[in-house]
Amino acid sequence: MTMTWPKSSSLSESSSAKANSPLKIWNLTRRVALAHRVEIADHGPTRRKGLLGRNSLPAGEGLWITPCEAVHTFGMKFPIDLVYIDRKKRVKKIRSGVPPWRVSACLSAHSVVELASGTVEMTQTRPGDRLEFSPADLLVSAFDLAPAHPQRPTVD
Repeated sequence: MTMTWPKSSSLSESSSAKANSPLKIWNLTRRVALAHRVEIADHGPTRRKGLLGRNSLPAGEGLWITPCEAVHTFGMKFPIDLVYIDRKKRVKKIRSGVPPWRVSACLSAHSVVELASGTVEMTQTRPGDRLEFSPADLLVSAFDLAPAHPQRPTVD
């Protein structure tokens, strides 16, 4: 089996990625996929709605709210993990298992990624980690969701 590490990209809010195209988020520091399908909330209606109205958030999925320094979970039906990041995609703050009816903020953050509860613990994501955003692939491999690897995979 041939496996390769994803190529680096500098995807940002102003990139040429198709609008509403899901993203994959890699934790480059831990060498693990943080999420394989992340929606983008970058304008009024999507930012206001967030994850409201959903009954759950499957593992490996999430919502990137940009720009954003604070979120609430009022009206939510499930707990979530929060990863606050700066403009350089460095993790500034994490919150795990935030239950409904709470408020969380990080005034030094530029945006926040909302993830399924347990994701931060499973991926061992920590403040200071460097993230990379890329277009989501149609197929997700077991490697994408595996825990951190000690070394990058090599091509056989």
